[in-house]
Amino acid sequence: MMKQLKCLLIATIFFLGANQVSAQSKTAHVEVSEIMAKMPAILEAQKQLEKLSVEYQAVYKTMGEEYQAKLKKYEGEVATVSEKMNVERQKEVQDMEKRIQEYGQTAQKELQTKETDLMKPIQEKIKAAIQKVGKAKGFQYVLNSESLLLADGPNLTAEVKKELGF
Repeated sequence: MMKQLKCLLIATIFFLGANQVSAQSKTAHVEVSEIMAKMPAILEAQKQLEKLSVEYQAVYKTMGEEYQAKLKKYEGEVATVSEKMNVERQKEVQDMEKRIQEYGQTAQKELQTKETDLMKPIQEKIKAAIQKVGKAKGFQYVLNSESLLLADGPNLTAEVKKELGF
């Protein structure tokens, strides 16, 4: 009986030890924000978005200036024109306000769509590079170090940058 208990105890220790070894996995980390901050494709996308944003802002500013000029003109003429004309002008000013507001909303949506269109393929490329480097180095998990409290294990950021060509 004692011999069987001893054998069972040894088998249990061996089993738990084997599970402990197999439960440990190889983990590495990357600094995705560092990759994105220096990646040429990201920098080019940011330039395109900035250019588009400046264009939208210029149109929005012009619309605002036209609105202000018309409002000032109408306010100066309010006493010299008919009530009917003042009502029409008030409606015209309200329509201009609405168009300016709609333009701002449309421009913002278009910028967001453009950003998504530009960034999605870049993010997929980064993900593929991380996966490739991680697999080549034999890691089961590659985590984003920005979301970790403790980044233990190798940092693959430099290798991923090299894989991406910068």
